[in-house]
Amino acid sequence: MGIFFAKKKQASRVTEQDKAILQVKQTRDKIKQYQRKIEQSLEKERLLAKELLKNGRKDRALLLLRKKKYQEQVLSRADGQLENLERMVHDLEFAQVEMKVVDGLRIEDNIDEDEIETELDALLETEFNEKTPEIPKNVILPDVPKDLPEENKNRTKEKIQESIAVMA
Repeated sequence: MGIFFAKKKQASRVTEQDKAILQVKQTRDKIKQYQRKIEQSLEKERLLAKELLKNGRKDRALLLLRKKKYQEQVLSRADGQLENLERMVHDLEFAQVEMKVVDGLRIEDNIDEDEIETELDALLETEFNEKTPEIPKNVILPDVPKDLPEENKNRTKEKIQESIAVMA
């Protein structure tokens, strides 16, 4: 009886990119929490080092300051990782936008391709006409010869024979 009242499963709207973005953002949030924890720890250790100096425990204060310095380095590395994660999120989101644009262009395939081709041909023709110099109409140009002059033919044959002789 439950079969009749069951809802139909709809295709998930969550894409792999959405999952990747979520995962990167979660990692970013964890790093930010870690940074806050380190910053709180740094402040406590600085105050503790001051107190140890007042009490004459210079060696312990020096040890705490070394630990503080190390944690500051860890904090700066975490900043670099955060920058990388932010860049990754931006790149992933931008890739999604690009995909939507490409998909939108595919949907518009109803656009008349012949019309676009005609417009392109017209642009190419105007560009060609602008670049070619105009020849005055009263100038008569000679016809282009179809055969090589006789002496050039002989030279060509001689060059071929010489190259064959050199190869042999």
